[in-house]
Amino acid sequence: MTADDLSAPLGQSKSRKSRLRVPRVLAPTVAGILALVLLVFAGWVLLVDDPFGGEPMAVVAAHMAAAPAPEKAPEKQAPRVPDPAAGTTVTIIDGMSGKRQDVTIGAGRKQADALPGPEAGRDPPSSRMVPIEPRLAEMTANGPIPKIGPDGARPADVYAHAPGPQAPSGPRIAIVVTGLGIGANATAEALTKLPAAVTFAFSPYGSDVDRLVSRARGEGHEILIQVPMEPLDYPDNDPGPRTLLTSIGAEQNLDRLHWFMSRCQGYVGIASYMGARFTANEPAIGPVLSDIAKRGLIYFDDGSSPRSLAIQLSGANNGAFAKAHVVLDAVPIATEIDSALSRLETLARSGGVGIGVASVLPVGIDRIAQWVKAAESRGLVLVPISVVASRPKST
Repeated sequence: MTADDLSAPLGQSKSRKSRLRVPRVLAPTVAGILALVLLVFAGWVLLVDDPFGGEPMAVVAAHMAAAPAPEKAPEKQAPRVPDPAAGTTVTIIDGMSGKRQDVTIGAGRKQADALPGPEAGRDPPSSRMVPIEPRLAEMTANGPIPKIGPDGARPADVYAHAPGPQAPSGPRIAIVVTGLGIGANATAEALTKLPAAVTFAFSPYGSDVDRLVSRARGEGHEILIQVPMEPLDYPDNDPGPRTLLTSIGAEQNLDRLHWFMSRCQGYVGIASYMGARFTANEPAIGPVLSDIAKRGLIYFDDGSSPRSLAIQLSGANNGAFAKAHVVLDAVPIATEIDSALSRLETLARSGGVGIGVASVLPVGIDRIAQWVKAAESRGLVLVPISVVASRPKST
């Protein structure tokens, strides 16, 4: 036992740990290997393009899409220009039959162009048409309307087609056919079948009224323009836009009247259309008849209303006036129209003058055309409306 053993704590024995000794020959070898690894790595970094080779990666196919073309701005469309052939459609109600008819206002020139030429044997239009006289026209906001000329010439006289001095004598009959200008077929039929002495009253709502009137004037017909007036059952029975009404003032009614007057040129007068209430109301009809008279026009009353004050007020305004004695197609059947023509003939023989009115219905045109062919052989004289209208007093 040594001294160290005496000084060591009891229960513990001192054990010696043996150290791991690396052989001196192995150390240089390990260092050389490490240097070689570093050298290889450095060379690989310098010589290989992808320094991150060996790192995890994914390969994705990428297709480069072409850049989308910029959206094309929508082409600007030219503003839509209203077709003059289209016009505006209104509904006209016949005051006698209650029949409704759609009519296009301002529908271009198609209708006039569709009419046939004059019948063989008739003079060409230009040879029988009195030219429009600028001295008989007054310019208004609505367009030119008739007036008495500076020399006192009246449109009713200048545009009349009165028979010559050698015209046969005998009972005189005037026939007015109304509603022309609305239907091309009916207008064409009237122009083709009826003689020049028959007076034509044109609707202001017809398409291309001015050309149609020129055509009729060229065939030798006298022309009236129909003016719609308030009936008793207005507005259930509506004659059309701009109807003359008892509920509006005289100034507004005259403006409407002038619009109707401006629809064409070369006519001899104004014809009433409906108007049972309006023509029976003196404050309403009075200013209208006064304006018609001072413009040198005839006022034609279609005879549909027995309450009309037109005859009294036209005389008071020194205006030319005519009123239908017989409505020829009140019952639009051939036999009834023939009967009405017989009554008209009887009136003419007893009173010297007979005035009949008919709408432009095919059956009416047919029967009138047949009656006219035999009228002269029976001593009757067919004349235009200006011949039988009362004459205004000279001033």
